[in-house]
Amino acid sequence: MENSRSCKNCQKRTIGSDDTTGNPVCLSCGFLQDYDNYDAQIGGISGPTGTQVRTGTAGTGTVYNYKETKIYNAQKEIEDLMYQLGFSSSKSSEVKDMVMKVTNGEYGQGRWFTVLIGACACIVMRIDGKPLAIVTVANIVCCDIYELGRMVYRVVDFLDLKLPEFDIVDSFEHYIRNAPSFSEVSEDLIGRMLKQGVFLVQCLVKWYVTTGRRPLPVVAAVLVFVAQLNQVDVVIEDVANELQVAVVTCRLRYKELLERLVKVARGLPWGEDVTVKNIMKHATFVIQYMELKSMSKKRNKNKNFEDVGFDLDYLIDDCLSNGNDYALDADDSVNDSQYFQIDHSTRLSIEGPNRFQISQECLAMIYSKMKNEMYVQESTNSRDNSIRKRKRRYGMLSYTDWWKGESEMSKKLLVKQIVEKDVGLSVMPPSFDSGCLAYERRKEKIKAAKYRIHKTMYPSDASSIDTIDVGSLEHVNAGKRRRKKMKFDVDWEDFIIETLLLHQVEEVEIEKGYYKTLMDLHVFNY
Repeated sequence: MENSRSCKNCQKRTIGSDDTTGNPVCLSCGFLQDYDNYDAQIGGISGPTGTQVRTGTAGTGTVYNYKETKIYNAQKEIEDLMYQLGFSSSKSSEVKDMVMKVTNGEYGQGRWFTVLIGACACIVMRIDGKPLAIVTVANIVCCDIYELGRMVYRVVDFLDLKLPEFDIVDSFEHYIRNAPSFSEVSEDLIGRMLKQGVFLVQCLVKWYVTTGRRPLPVVAAVLVFVAQLNQVDVVIEDVANELQVAVVTCRLRYKELLERLVKVARGLPWGEDVTVKNIMKHATFVIQYMELKSMSKKRNKNKNFEDVGFDLDYLIDDCLSNGNDYALDADDSVNDSQYFQIDHSTRLSIEGPNRFQISQECLAMIYSKMKNEMYVQESTNSRDNSIRKRKRRYGMLSYTDWWKGESEMSKKLLVKQIVEKDVGLSVMPPSFDSGCLAYERRKEKIKAAKYRIHKTMYPSDASSIDTIDVGSLEHVNAGKRRRKKMKFDVDWEDFIIETLLLHQVEEVEIEKGYYKTLMDLHVFNY
């Protein structure tokens, strides 16, 4: 039947229906017209099945609505991320439960939901006390660590949780057992390196190296140090990449570790010659000294070697003997024996010939036994001497010779117990030392500013004020990068100090360094 509607192509009113499809078509020119036979489904989204696709269906015979589809996709995304993180089924269930609590069972979709899953994974592992680097999670969920950290904070605040502190000892144990750089190391050596590393990590905690810093670069530095200590070939760049931390930061922490060990070595007789460059040659003696100090009982802080709990004279003489394993290589440029003054008067001696009543037969038997033992010892030392020298690196001893692992610092301790231990060095936090240096620097700058102000206001009386100690000022500024060409003797800080002094601000307030606050109160508040 022809339709009264005109054709869009020929403008004739010869519109009919196609016998096959039922679509409108012009009978004159054959032009296909616009579709106008839409069949609306009565009954809503759950109405009878037709040829049209309904929103919310997941295939033939299914009637999933939007919410069920969203929950299904969200749970699938959680399972995929947990598989990439290597979580067990129980941990994955805990992450799902936490996500459900945060979203009130609604779950979600999009980028924010992926970041939420990563944050819940970090929180679950932190509560369980297992190490999981936030950098690793951030790389998997494709976000930066700051965005992930903010989400962790929001989840903890919403659920009112109390997370335990980051355990750097557990983190060190995790990476030394699972890092690819240590995969080929034997299990026995891993156990010894673990004890040595735990000892050094807790020493760094005592020395405040970990205070206010990211812990993983410290772990990387200790991993590299104990590897070199046990002749394991490890590169700091590889360890930093495996832990996903900055190489520059790891180098700084490694340098700080060496500097602390150099300070500990100052307590040894030859400690004045120990530097950062040659500390690895003396590291075995330094760590042995630290271990013995940690096992000693505190009696007097002014004592140096008396409270260690062993005969120092006997130990030094034994270390320097030619037939002992503690002797260094012959090509060492400096002989450490020059630093010692051994008093042999403390050795056991027989005060008189009649002190011990021993028969001649017993003396002959004792002499023969001692002679045989000395012969066996000399032959054993000569046979093993070449093997021992090949095993040495940096002039160090084998770990079986010096490391005992009997100190409590080789085991996981509380922070209070770590602070109470004596390892041969007690230092203040680096931030405190930097604050003291900055305080002294500001005091010198105030003195210099007062001198310049007085010289400007009273040119004829400029010689009456005390001269500024330029040497002390240079010593305070030694930590800063110096310019190659200094055209002026003052910088922006000097100008600010001069301005504050001219506005009658007290020197005690200026020494604190809160320049912006003082400028707002005394200069810009007029």
